[in-house]
Amino acid sequence: MRLGVVSDTHGYFDSQLSRLLQGVDAILHAGDVGSQAVLDQLRLIAPVHAVRGNVDSPALELPPTLTAEFGGIQIQMLHEIPTSQSTLRDWEQADPLEGKAAEHCRRFLERLPDGCQVVIFGHSHEPCALVLGGKLFFNPGSAGKKRFSLPRCCGKLEISVHGVRATFLGLERYNEDLPESVDLAI
Repeated sequence: MRLGVVSDTHGYFDSQLSRLLQGVDAILHAGDVGSQAVLDQLRLIAPVHAVRGNVDSPALELPPTLTAEFGGIQIQMLHEIPTSQSTLRDWEQADPLEGKAAEHCRRFLERLPDGCQVVIFGHSHEPCALVLGGKLFFNPGSAGKKRFSLPRCCGKLEISVHGVRATFLGLERYNEDLPESVDLAI
């Protein structure tokens, strides 16, 4: 199963999304959609599952979080995780976690739904893919108009009997490489 993953479109639909996400089984939007028109354009590619971001109008009627199963993998979607991406990276790279950091990480992971294997989020506009506590955390970056000095990108999840692969797809030329693909073995 292949899933397109976008976030932080802020009312802008990049026509490259149609090509990059062609053939996906569904599209997951991690919030800051910005307009109904973006959802309508994405639905022309595949069925869309979206959550509300901090700039989304209540008129879009998007839930703040969504837990769904795709290809036997339980995915939790939310716009903003309750810690920073840099903290996630620190926890991932520490071997082993000790003291307060270990306690904070444990509490953070316990807040996720039972059985959750993948967490999709956005908000920071910064692409991120890492495995922590046996869960894949994936922020596809921003698919909206250029803001900050971050790349414009989206992502794809490929679910197979072996696990989940998270890949970044660039929407424009960027001076640095996008993060590498990350695998979560099942």
